[in-house]
Amino acid sequence: MENRKEVVLDNYKKLATTLEINYNHIIRPYQTHTNIVKRVDEIPSKIQIFPKEYWEVDGLITDKKDITFSLGYADCIPLFLYDPVKKVIGNIHSGWKGTLQKIGKIAVLKMIEEYNSNPNDIICAIGPTIRKCHFEVKSDVQELFYKEFSYLSNINDIITKESEKYYIDTVLINKKILQEVGLKKENIIDSKICTVCNSNMMHSYRVDKELAGRNTAIITTK
Repeated sequence: MENRKEVVLDNYKKLATTLEINYNHIIRPYQTHTNIVKRVDEIPSKIQIFPKEYWEVDGLITDKKDITFSLGYADCIPLFLYDPVKKVIGNIHSGWKGTLQKIGKIAVLKMIEEYNSNPNDIICAIGPTIRKCHFEVKSDVQELFYKEFSYLSNINDIITKESEKYYIDTVLINKKILQEVGLKKENIIDSKICTVCNSNMMHSYRVDKELAGRNTAIITTK
């Protein structure tokens, strides 16, 4: 375990050097598919990997300069939030459970409440994630999504059935959620990259199961 930690820290040092960010100011929460988004007010004195105060946290926001948020993903949706007016950033982990809990909406509402952000100013970038082409689920998961999002006008395009399997467009759901809370459609930027389709270049839990590594999504303030 100690050797593994040393490898992780060494990789972060390489990332920090390449991206020209402060290695000691990196925060990596321990994610457990919650809808919890926390505000960060203190710049760490040393790198924080799974600190207790960010245990079971799936989103971080701050308006402090020189803080870097690093979250891990392996098919889940990375939502990068940025308010260029209030200088607020957010890094949000929205897997299918987080999407059901509308964590993206929760994060934006927290930016509005904590920093007086105007949602019209907020930009969201959607990173590589499993897309509808590969997000195949059974009826139990389909029913959860249909119950939560049946009010969407195009729900039958978002959730489609082929044989006994269902395919869900969680990216489109997140776009709808963000627009509900006030983001402009043109301010939601989609990478359009599928982790499963590109599993030769990035990690995918759907492909590699328990052997899957994690993609790192990083956002920082300057």
